[in-house]
Amino acid sequence: MSDTTATAAFGLGGGQYTIANIVFSGLALVVLLYFLNTLYVAYLGPLSKFPGPPLRAYTTIPLIHTLFTGLDPQVYPALHRKYGPIVRIAPNQLSFNGGAQPWNEIYGFRKPGSGKPFKDPSFYGKAFNGVDGPITANDENHSRQRKILSHAFSDKALKEQEPLLKRWAEKMRDRMSQQADAGQKVDVLKMLNCTTFDIMGDLSFAEGLNMLDEGEYSPWVKTIFGSIKQATFVRGIKIYNAFTEYMVSEFLGKSKYARDKGAAHFGYCIERVNRRLEREPDRPDLWSRILEKSPLGSEGGLSLDEHHSIASLFMVAGTETTATALSGTTFHLLKNPDILANLTAEIRTAFGSLQDMHLENLAKQKYLMAVLQEGLRMYPPVPIALPRRSPAGGMMVEGEFIPAGTSIAVHQYSTYNDESHFKHAGEFHPERWLGDPEFKDDHLNALEAFSVGPRNCLGKSE
Repeated sequence: MSDTTATAAFGLGGGQYTIANIVFSGLALVVLLYFLNTLYVAYLGPLSKFPGPPLRAYTTIPLIHTLFTGLDPQVYPALHRKYGPIVRIAPNQLSFNGGAQPWNEIYGFRKPGSGKPFKDPSFYGKAFNGVDGPITANDENHSRQRKILSHAFSDKALKEQEPLLKRWAEKMRDRMSQQADAGQKVDVLKMLNCTTFDIMGDLSFAEGLNMLDEGEYSPWVKTIFGSIKQATFVRGIKIYNAFTEYMVSEFLGKSKYARDKGAAHFGYCIERVNRRLEREPDRPDLWSRILEKSPLGSEGGLSLDEHHSIASLFMVAGTETTATALSGTTFHLLKNPDILANLTAEIRTAFGSLQDMHLENLAKQKYLMAVLQEGLRMYPPVPIALPRRSPAGGMMVEGEFIPAGTSIAVHQYSTYNDESHFKHAGEFHPERWLGDPEFKDDHLNALEAFSVGPRNCLGKSE
């Protein structure tokens, strides 16, 4: 159909309106409406009352840039220092830097029947097999899974693993001593990662990954680290707008490259879990207690696919996070020799050897516990925000009304390094956890490295 025919067909007359003109006008109208909507959201929308950098009220590009560059722990504390405890960091996203109140209001338990925040789908993705584990499962499945898994993380189950933990601790000590005696530099972070992955492999599948013996990351662990970086990249694309979120979900997430990367990590999990389920080890492990509570195939128990998803979660959540916290704590101990000396004195006074150490007695060492708490504050394993979406009808957080569908979160690193919560926030002071009068005004309940509420970390031991 010619332009002239089209003109006649639409009754436009005069030949002045062509198909090209119509298409161009339509596109211009779409762009104009998008621009006007952006202005409305930025200046007149329900989040316009919250302070923040002007550009972040218009677009998610600064948010994505911060994510891609890895500058999250530097950027957001600076924003909170400039704009206050609630900062608008994107057109539909708020960052909170507060004490117990925002923690409990965003993540805590809610009264039955009251709307509660839900996990932001732009941040949390499904497992490779499409079956949710405890992090992404709906409330019903999460409750069912958690009741089963908590059996494996009880005090009794943890005490059963003391010999295993000691054996790996001794191996790490010996490995580091060998390198030091040979005049070699010791990569503390790598040693800790090798140890935590070996421990989790042994705890979960009754077989380590032999990383401490070899002093290098196994192919599986390299795959895990690569998957984490890939997930960060994918999330950055998803949060740009609804269109890119759809494209990622429908195309990028299903691409051969993404599938191959996911299959590599998940394939290791499937292989290890299936091998573990086919035998009974000579000592109890995590799966012993899980199967004791929920035999495979039992009504209301874990499906085989859930076993695979949970194993994948364990190998990420229970490894690198622990190594990160311990490496940061070690760094600050070495930078503060007086604190290291105090800790050494407490440990060597209480215990004659590694074999004398027991979990119950270690937990009674007050200075050790204070050092670990301060380490978590200054070097949290998850320094970023774990976002939720406000429910239908909106909600109140720190006395402010948050409209429905808003992405909200407590930014951990910003909170833990804010002078309004912790005196000398940039310094390592275990004494703040021991009742030192100098730190009497600290908001110690602002530290929630394991989160709070029904979705807090399963591995936290009180």
